[in-house]
Amino acid sequence: MAGDRREQEPETTAITAGRDASGALSPALWASSTWHTNDLDGTHRGAKAVHESGFYSRYANPTVEAFERTIAELEGAESALAFGSGMGAIASTVFALCSSGDHIVAQRNMYAGTLGFLDGACKRMGIEVTYVDGRNAAEFAAAVRPGKTMLVMAETPTNPHLDVVDLDALGAIKGPFTFVDSTLATPLGQQPLRHGVNIVMHSATKGIAGHNDATLGVIAAEKELVNTIWAYSVLHGATASPFDALNGLRGVRTLGARLRQQSETAQQVAEWLSAHPAVKRVNYPGLTSHPQHELAKRQMRWFGSVFSIELCGGIAEARALTQRLSLVRCAVTLGGPDTLISHSATSTHLSVSPEVKAATGISESLLRVSVGLEAAPDIIADFAQALK
Repeated sequence: MAGDRREQEPETTAITAGRDASGALSPALWASSTWHTNDLDGTHRGAKAVHESGFYSRYANPTVEAFERTIAELEGAESALAFGSGMGAIASTVFALCSSGDHIVAQRNMYAGTLGFLDGACKRMGIEVTYVDGRNAAEFAAAVRPGKTMLVMAETPTNPHLDVVDLDALGAIKGPFTFVDSTLATPLGQQPLRHGVNIVMHSATKGIAGHNDATLGVIAAEKELVNTIWAYSVLHGATASPFDALNGLRGVRTLGARLRQQSETAQQVAEWLSAHPAVKRVNYPGLTSHPQHELAKRQMRWFGSVFSIELCGGIAEARALTQRLSLVRCAVTLGGPDTLISHSATSTHLSVSPEVKAATGISESLLRVSVGLEAAPDIIADFAQALK
């Protein structure tokens, strides 16, 4: 009986989601920017339609819609909306939901681009932001101002410290919309909406697309909420390219296999580095030494491909390590097939003030590692020779 059918695993949904009636195993690329109609009435219907293809690609595109349907299915959401980047998704969502005089609660330890947007554009527009420590779930609710707070924003795991936010506590907050940047986990690593969170966001440039060849962002939520954000996004214009959406769809199909191997390899490399005398600390939710390891076990299926290390020493030691590595390359993205290393203080978090860096542990000896698809022994051997 249909009622007895078990719910399929997310890895299977990654293969089956977003299909259309054509029977094509590979999605079609709709490169057209616009569509013609037979008369003025047809154009009028397209102009007033909400989030529907067949009019203009800034409003909707069939290839992009296929990617959106896929993410919605993976996240267990009614709808999804794609953007030209993760920051496009964040900016459009914030400006769609918040106006001058409104209030946002956000955690301090977040991606620097998000912090820059909240401290820059939001402040200039008269949107007030209160920062909290995301590791203490009670601080989010305590900072909410009833009737004034429109949005509570979290990132878990965080970039680059891999702190974990309690999704159940976040989802229990009533009043403002709750928003989670789940980029480092991907939809196969965790599903914030199942914990009561209103909006989940991904920089799909990273693990979802997974091949360093797409720039893409996406949110998933209830259909009515997505349509509200869509109405602003049409004006904001941070539109997803159908070419990038196609690459994003291709990435989703292999996400299960990639994330499983990357998570297993990240665990092995993180454990090896934890025992090395030149390494002061390794931040990875899969390690029992991680202060929120038990929380991560409860709400994550996989611990992900990213960890960070703090060396004994300072920037000189960090620079020397990156110069000696040969297989592991210096680059600031994550989630792709190549193992990459970056120095947060001088790259991704360059714009963050020294005070905030000190408060959030962005030290000169901190390095973020994105584990790729190479064999674990080869990655470990590269770190071993570089740390001699």
